[in-house]
Amino acid sequence: MSVSNRVAARVARDFGAHAAEALDALALAESGNQVVERVHAAIVLMAEGSVERLWQAVELSALDWRDVLMNGGLAEWDWPAVLDREFGPVS
Repeated sequence: MSVSNRVAARVARDFGAHAAEALDALALAESGNQVVERVHAAIVLMAEGSVERLWQAVELSALDWRDVLMNGGLAEWDWPAVLDREFGPVS
């Protein structure tokens, strides 16, 4: 599974010239996860535009993706609304 359009658009905006590296890093965070877009989004939010923090979040997701959801603000019941607010509606 690849990065969703809305996550890819946010990556382009947040990471600029480093967007390709950020997308490559997100591809590593896909191993067996059923909630891939949510995890990708949480990683991007955790990174706040920093490639270094993005790689740290990817590493954390390999240990326990639920920690990424907590740290990225997407672990609570309102996560769909947060995702829409931060990344826009599903296109």
